[in-house]
This record gives sequence, C-alpha cells and structure tokens, in this order.
Amino acid sequence: MIYWKMRMEEYLQCIDYTLWEIVENGNAPIVTKTIDGKETVIPPTSVEEKAQRRAELKARSTLLMALPNEHQLKFNSYKDAKTLMQAIENRFGGNTATKKTQKNLLKQQYENFAASSTEVIEQTYERLQKLISQLEMHGEVIPQEDINQKFLRSLSQEWTMHTIVWRNKPEIETLSLDDLFNNLKAYESEVKGTSSSTTNSHNVAFLSSSSTNSATRAVNTAQGVNTASTQGAADSSTTVENLSDAVIYSFFASQPSTPQLDNEDL
Repeated sequence: MIYWKMRMEEYLQCIDYTLWEIVENGNAPIVTKTIDGKETVIPPTSVEEKAQRRAELKARSTLLMALPNEHQLKFNSYKDAKTLMQAIENRFGGNTATKKTQKNLLKQQYENFAASSTEVIEQTYERLQKLISQLEMHGEVIPQEDINQKFLRSLSQEWTMHTIVWRNKPEIETLSLDDLFNNLKAYESEVKGTSSSTTNSHNVAFLSSSSTNSATRAVNTAQGVNTASTQGAADSSTTVENLSDAVIYSFFASQPSTPQLDNEDL
C-alpha cells in the first residue's frame, strides 16, 4: 500500500499538480438534502467551479482505474477523491496494530542485517538501502552515522582492512550511504583478488597435504614389501605381485632425488 500510494502521488502530480492536493484536502461538490431526505448535488455554475469539478472527477477516476478489476465495484460508491483514498488506505494499509507490527519487523531486520556470503557489495548496499527506505516510510529515522557503521559492520571478512579504516574516519558521521558505497566500490577488484589468492593458497595446501599422505602410504606399503621379502622368496614374490602400478608410481614420484619415471618405465 505504501508503494502504491507513493506512485499515485507522483503520477497525479506529474499530470496536474493540483490533483494530489484534491486527494489530500478534498474538493467534493456541495451536496444538499431535500425535504424527503434525498441528497442532491448542486451543479457548478462559474468557470472556476467547473474547472474544480473537472479536476475532482479526474483525480477520483485516476485512483479508481489504478485498482484491480475485482475491487472496482467495492470502491465505486465513493464519489470524491479524498474519501476514496481514505477507503483504499483503510482496506489495504492496515490499522494501527498491523502498522506497528510491520515497523517492529523492519527494525529487527535492520538490527540483524548482514551481508550474505554469495552476494557482492552492491547487492548488500541495495538491500540495506531498501530496508532504510521502508523504515522511513513508517516514520523511523535512523542517524546517518549509525547507517554507515551498520553497512561497514555487515560486510564480509575480506573487507576488514578497508572497513576498519573507514569506521575511524571523521567524515563517517556525515557521509551519505551512497558516497560510502562508492568509495568502497573502488576497492572491490582488490578485495576479490585477495580473496581469490587466499582460496588458491588453501587449495595448494590441501593438494600438498594429499600428496604427502599418498607418499606416506606408498612408503609404508613399500616397507611392508621389504619386510615381507625377508620372510622368504615365495612370500616376497606374492606381495610384489599384489602392488599396483599406481602405488609404485606414487612412491617414486614423491621422492625428490629419484628420476621421474612414467608408467611404461615402471
């Protein structure tokens, strides 16, 4: 309902600035009652009254046409723009209790706001900006410094070096969220490069560990073969036959002083 009303305000003011004033303040025609209790609308007579009447009808018609078809009959009974808008707000805007609940939910989302591991800094900025706008529509004003600090604290660990610097700058109290985002955006490629290097280092360490473990298993297997060979020629021959080419190749490949042999040589 908040977004719908905001768009209608912008649209009506774009068509004719006075139309939204009619919706806000009202410009209903004068109505009188006859002796038998029936209401009679006094028609406009002067040029100015006719112009106001046309503007009133235009504002009401625009509001009515902006509603879905299933609601046309329900709201068609309201004959002026102001009462029509009030009826729409009562139907779709909720009462005081629901508005308070929505406001509390938004405040909780703001308190728990944090960047997702899968999103870039621009997506985090857009989510926070939307949340702040929704809070402002509910009458909640957040100090600029608090907004900036919230944004900096919400970023992932890759941004730690930059966020620490910005959190201690004097201009953080007055800098707009847009300016803060654009200043950090300039370092995005650098942050991504650091994150990529860290990931590659972890991968190298993992592969190195895997190679070491494979070599250790190969050595243990070879030592088992040597031990078995001392127990007799028949046992040694059987054990060697059970060794796969892959295990032997892994053993020799893990030795830095041994010439690298391929499977055919083995």
